[in-house]
Amino acid sequence: MDSIYFYIVYSIVLFLVCIRIIYNTNSPSKTTAYLLLAILFPILGIFVYFSFGDNYRKKKLYLRKLDYDSKSYGELKEIVARQTQDVLKTYKSEIANFYPLANYRRGTQFISDNNVVELLINGENKFPEVIKSIEAAKDHIHIEYYIFVDDKIGNTIGDLLIKKAQEGVKVRFIYDDFGSISIRKKFITKLKQAGVEAVPFYKINFIQFANRINYRNHRKIIVIDGVVGYVGGINVSDKYVNTDANDLYWRDTHIKITGKAVLNLQYIFLTDWNFCADQNITFAYRYFPLEDTRKNFQGSQLTQIVSSGPSSDHPNIMYTLIQAITLAKEEILLTTPYFIPEKSYLDAIKIAALSGIKVKILVPSVSDSFIINATCKSYYQELLETGVEIYKYTKGFVHAKTMVCDGYVSFVGTANLDNRSFDLNLEVNAIVYDTTLASELKDHFNKDLETANKIEIERWIKRPLYVVLYERVLRLFSSLM
Repeated sequence: MDSIYFYIVYSIVLFLVCIRIIYNTNSPSKTTAYLLLAILFPILGIFVYFSFGDNYRKKKLYLRKLDYDSKSYGELKEIVARQTQDVLKTYKSEIANFYPLANYRRGTQFISDNNVVELLINGENKFPEVIKSIEAAKDHIHIEYYIFVDDKIGNTIGDLLIKKAQEGVKVRFIYDDFGSISIRKKFITKLKQAGVEAVPFYKINFIQFANRINYRNHRKIIVIDGVVGYVGGINVSDKYVNTDANDLYWRDTHIKITGKAVLNLQYIFLTDWNFCADQNITFAYRYFPLEDTRKNFQGSQLTQIVSSGPSSDHPNIMYTLIQAITLAKEEILLTTPYFIPEKSYLDAIKIAALSGIKVKILVPSVSDSFIINATCKSYYQELLETGVEIYKYTKGFVHAKTMVCDGYVSFVGTANLDNRSFDLNLEVNAIVYDTTLASELKDHFNKDLETANKIEIERWIKRPLYVVLYERVLRLFSSLM
């Protein structure tokens, strides 16, 4: 009799949870996945939903961040809006068919001129440049990272931040409380005692651990004096520096920007800072030296910074990637460590390939997650059938997140091609309109293909049925990954 009462109560609870899932989850695919979890895995499925699935766009925390982002820096928004119109008018013929992409604007996500963009391949090329820039800082250093490790390179940069803070340079540091777990105690205490302001993004408490692990700050941003900035896929860790001591070769991409686009990185950092530190740093020339970037940096590379996350009103990064794909006329070169695309993104790639555009995708041969890797593979056959070329990188682990369209538009940033990057995490991408950078990225892409295996559709479709079935089952939950 007790078991009957239990089943009745559980059925009522399950029904109410399913109603909540349908009401609170915007994505149909994600709704279906959570419904399957709740129904197929009694109790566990409900626990997983409440731990990871609640829609935090509606939560007070992100409403507060959205409030910070929308009300801050009104003067900056007015200035860059005018400058954006000037840039679009001046360079309209050069931007050509990518004009709709360049005109994509949300908040301060504007396109700017007067930029010099330098490509940095792997940590061994990035970190020496970062160290030089930090050493040259005169007024402030702003750093925001998903992963910052208490190791050799982490301590080298940490000690340098302490040195600059003691020299009177204002140093602010945002670290993700989950991704940077190794520095949460002694490392951060040492920084703070030396005068560095350091705050975690979305601090993890034991009771709230399950749900807070799901919404992370995946950005990698450095801003020096408002005029030099870094963005890309490389975190602060020794594993990104390829030496003989490393067991795995780590292939990644970053860029250094000098010029006006850094103002946008600065805006993103400061709105994140105001949210994390509960401060209200407002628009000031010290942080946004508009005239300096106009007069002192005469670079020719048009650059657009795009950010998105749980506090965004639109998935800006996904939208701009899709826009670029639909506007491309000749070639799309894509590198990603995780390929679990939204249906709209997947369809855009397939349409491009079916329209005669050459599409090549570089993915890892072996991922750092067996389940993720298997889920990624579930998409390959339908892409191959449309003419997309897929290559598996074999030299090591490819962690770069880049795309090059028609030898002119380049994407370099932090966002992977999955739901987590498009919807759950805070991310940032740089879009550069320049043939030189695009050519460099294309050269590195082709070099990477030398140590990659092309997937041949004839062999791929002959894989064992149980393998295909396993991948297809995992794909049912792809919107949760």
